[in-house]
Amino acid sequence: MPGQGSGRGPVRVAIVGTGAIARVGHLPALTALAAEQPLEIVAAVDVAQAAVEAFCAEAGIPHPHTDLDRMLAEQRPDLVSLCTPPRCHRDQAVAALRAGAWVWCEKPPCPSLEDFDAIEAAEGPGGGGPYAAIVFQHRFGSGAGHVRELLARQALGRPLVAHCQTTWYRDEAYYSVPWRGGWDSEGGGPAMGHGIHQMDLLLDLLGPWAEIRAMAGRLVHDVETEDVSTALVRFRSGAMATVVNSVLSPDEVSRIRIDCERATVELTHLYGHRNADWRITPAPGVPDGLASSWTDFGADVPSSHEAQLRGLLADLRAGRRPRSSGGDGRKSLELVAALYKAAFTGATVRAGEIVPGDPYYSALHGDAPGWAPAPPPTAEATA
Repeated sequence: MPGQGSGRGPVRVAIVGTGAIARVGHLPALTALAAEQPLEIVAAVDVAQAAVEAFCAEAGIPHPHTDLDRMLAEQRPDLVSLCTPPRCHRDQAVAALRAGAWVWCEKPPCPSLEDFDAIEAAEGPGGGGPYAAIVFQHRFGSGAGHVRELLARQALGRPLVAHCQTTWYRDEAYYSVPWRGGWDSEGGGPAMGHGIHQMDLLLDLLGPWAEIRAMAGRLVHDVETEDVSTALVRFRSGAMATVVNSVLSPDEVSRIRIDCERATVELTHLYGHRNADWRITPAPGVPDGLASSWTDFGADVPSSHEAQLRGLLADLRAGRRPRSSGGDGRKSLELVAALYKAAFTGATVRAGEIVPGDPYYSALHGDAPGWAPAPPPTAEATA
């Protein structure tokens, strides 16, 4: 790697995958930050040559590629932005890390904890990276930062009861994309591909979880994964939460509510939040002046790819591990894996119990009857 940890020269970035999330999330964030700091988007990669050439022409990116390894060798990027389907993330992230590039990987992270651990094992052996960070942009921005600080110093008292809701709507056209709704390609259903954002934010605010019980169902869509799940989570602090993840809900909303001893904190939004989307309601008897100080969120920095990427670039230049990498990035995937295990087995699942040898470590469906993908037909069956 050309030594960006010491701050020499612009950060060289390559975008891998040129679909929707690259266009609406990663490219705008990179372009905005390139206007304020030394940063160059030097290449893009896609398996479809026409797609990558069009993407590069529109964005003014000089080097279109259809081969990731060749791009890594020829362009030597400092940061690779992964915008591909989840099934690709493990191999692509490992290739980038071994080439000396940091990785910013779109969620869902990858289809299993085994895949995530393989990515982490490919990170730099000592301090300084390269590291792989997951796109969990909802925990970034001024609102989340302010509430995190209030909860960390227990200004609102102990957190007691919480609710985490991702109730969205996806129709049949959404699932017509070949890789959606499949365990091997997407990794999971709404718990993995949609609700993981709010679940990640809940963990970021409340800290480590201790145990989970859950249910999952396929109520509408003919897919391998679930289309709705519900869960009960107990945190190490003793706080208890309900979690709902759905793609069956016409009135779409994303919501987190945390009831503390001295106040209720509530966030209501859909795909991103600003300061105005947060509300803090003091308990009776809390002095007005104190309650007013809680609602001073400061300058409004919306949650966004840009907000997360700004911090990631600062960490890259400083050679320090970024947020949402390593164990900090793994914790949300572990909770999702535990949700599926709890739902498909009917058992209470405890933090840390899904380890190598557990069927839910290598695949989130855990080979559970009725949930695992159907085996491919035999030659006799197709004759």
